[in-house]
This record gives sequence, C-alpha cells and structure tokens, in this order.
Amino acid sequence: MANKLLNRLIINEIKPFLATNDVIVLHGARQVGKTSILLLLEQSLKEKGETTFFIDLEDSRNLQVLDSGIDELIKHLTEEGVYPRPGKTYVFLDEIQYLADPSKLLKLAADHHPELKLIVSGSSSFLLKKKFSDSLVGRTVDFEVHNLSFAEFLLFKGLLSISPGKATVKKLEALKSLYEEYVLYGGYPKIVLTPDLLMKEKYLQQIIDTYIRKDIRDLAEIKDVNKFNRLLETLAAQSGQLLNVHELSNTCNLAKQTVENYLFLLEQTYILRLVRPFSTNLRTELSKTPKVFFFDTGIMQLLWLKTLPREILGQAFETSVFSELAKNYGVDKVFFWRTTDKKEIDFILKRANTPLPLEVKISFAQFHPGAIKAFLAKYQLQEYKIIALRGNAKAPHSLYPWQLDNLK
Repeated sequence: MANKLLNRLIINEIKPFLATNDVIVLHGARQVGKTSILLLLEQSLKEKGETTFFIDLEDSRNLQVLDSGIDELIKHLTEEGVYPRPGKTYVFLDEIQYLADPSKLLKLAADHHPELKLIVSGSSSFLLKKKFSDSLVGRTVDFEVHNLSFAEFLLFKGLLSISPGKATVKKLEALKSLYEEYVLYGGYPKIVLTPDLLMKEKYLQQIIDTYIRKDIRDLAEIKDVNKFNRLLETLAAQSGQLLNVHELSNTCNLAKQTVENYLFLLEQTYILRLVRPFSTNLRTELSKTPKVFFFDTGIMQLLWLKTLPREILGQAFETSVFSELAKNYGVDKVFFWRTTDKKEIDFILKRANTPLPLEVKISFAQFHPGAIKAFLAKYQLQEYKIIALRGNAKAPHSLYPWQLDNLK
C-alpha cells in the first residue's frame, strides 16, 4: 500500500502562488519532505481538475530531456498528453539543482510560456544560487522547507493541534512527553514516523552519511574527509555556544579560511545557522562573535554523542527552541544578547516594534532574572518570556515551547 502523504503547514503559504505567473522554488535540506510537498500540491490541483505533470530529475532520462532545453520539455509534455491543454499545465520539477543550466530553462518558461506553471525543488541553496543567474530576478518566489516543526510533528503523530490555553493536566503531561521525544530524536519526517529507537538511529546515521557528508563533500570537493567530519562533530557538540573559528581551526587542523568556507556550506545546505548578537548598531551586530545552532536536534546529538540520548539535554532543548523560532519567524529575526560582563540572554526575537528577550531553561525553576532585568533596563522594555518544559507556566511571562507561534 502506498504511503499516505501527510500535510505540511507551509503548503497553505504556497497555495496562493499557484495562481500567479511566478516560478515557485522550494529550497531545503535533503530528506525534509520537499518531494512530498510537491506531491501534495499536485494532488490538490488534480482534485480541482487541473492538468499536472511530475518530473523527477534524479532520473537521468528526465535530466537528459530537460538539459536539452525548453523545446524538448514542451515536446515531452506533448507526447505525454498534458500539453497543450485548456488553462495551465502545472509542471513539477524535483531536484532542479541537477540541471546544467536551470536559470535558462526557467526564464524561457516564465517569459515565453505563460501556459506552463513551474513548481520546482532543490536540495542545496549553495548549488542553486551558483546555477541561478540574475536573469531570474522577479520571476521566482522562494520558500524554505525545514524539518518538521513541533506542530507538524503532532500532525504526523496523528494528533490534532492542541489549544495550550485549554490543555488539561493530562493533556499537558502528554504534550511535555511528546516534546521530549521531538527534542531527543529531531524532526526529520522519516524519523518521526519510525517507532523503533534503533531504526531511528540507523535512519539518522544514513541521513548524515549519505546526504550531509556526501553532499557537502561533493559540493566543496573536500579532499580530507576526516578533518571535515571532525569539524562537523565538533560543531554539533557546540550547538548553542559561541563560535570560535580560531579554536575550531586548531582543533580540526584546518586553515581558518577553510573552516569559514565549510561553515558557509553548512549554512547553505540548511544543516546549521550562525546566530548574531543583538544590537541596535548594525556594525556591532556583524562584528561580534556569533553562536552556532543546528536545525535538527536528532542530527546534532548523533554527530555529537554518537548515539541518541535517553534523557533530554539542556543544549538540545535550546537548539530545539532556536529551530522553532527560525521556522515561525525566519532565521534573520533571531538573535542573542551578551554583555562584556557575561550577562547573557538566549534569544532576542526582533519584531516590528520592540525586541522580545527569551530565556530558555529545561525547568521554569532554573530561571534567574538578572540578565533579563539588565536588557529591559537598557532598552526601556517590559515584556519578556521564559520558555521551559518542566514545571508550570505562569502567565504572563512563562511559555511552553509549543506556544512560540504567537510572539509577534
């Protein structure tokens, strides 16, 4: 029996653009569900009676057709009986980074074939940007696809979204247990859907070996794989900590420029993100030492510990909160705060009107207000939030991690 496609929240953001002339581009790491999103979009169009066609560019036969140009694509669609048709033909191109010149194909389709609507996916932002020329400016609309958010994790578990304000004690304990599972094993769809712990670990290791290490090794033409692997493992152990490139260079026996190049690649392939310190001075923001955060706690912990832990770790919990904030608000809105006398706030969420300081603790009882008070005084603010999993969230300042979607 075919696997049932499970809904992703980003689909509601994409659907309005199906009616425009834009080329829709999905970016994201391997195995986060981009293909499933394309298939769900195709399914919804078919249900409305629209004409669709799906092309997998990991199939070398399809790659050869599309690398031959727009005319060959049109010929292929005609032979398949999906072109020309009344209205638009919706063409889904999966893994477009494999094309020799995707820019040319997409530009010609957008400019000369308005009867074609292209929806494409690509696994490496770095490779896509290298192959996407300025000629596509104004012709594409981009969406970043990450691993599952906790809200999506609940959907994949077959649970309806729970209104936290109305949660009973029993439901609250269930949510806490589910969030612990989410932190322990991460949010890759296949991992979430796999009940057996040993199988989860095996599949995660496969993602690390087959996609993360191989993709980046091939992209960067890495010759000393052992040094790169050491860097990856060291970064995983430091998720949530200040990034010291000089120290990493010495630890991994890599040139400083090489470390910086690898960090750029790891960001562009959606494995990790550098988070900048908050400041109202842009020059200060760009010059101060950033922190490093992985997007997925399962990947992070398997790289760091070589096994999946049985108990939730503070470092992994903070990483999960970063990931939730990034998915809800965008990585460019997430900062941290640290003073010269080492007062530190885990996250600052940059909002339209005022910044919001966020302290992350496994338990609400661990919170100490010193750094928050200093930040509020410096910026003449009153609002702050404590995000924790254990203990009771007391309004108005305390939140559970599944309540992070309404902080604007």
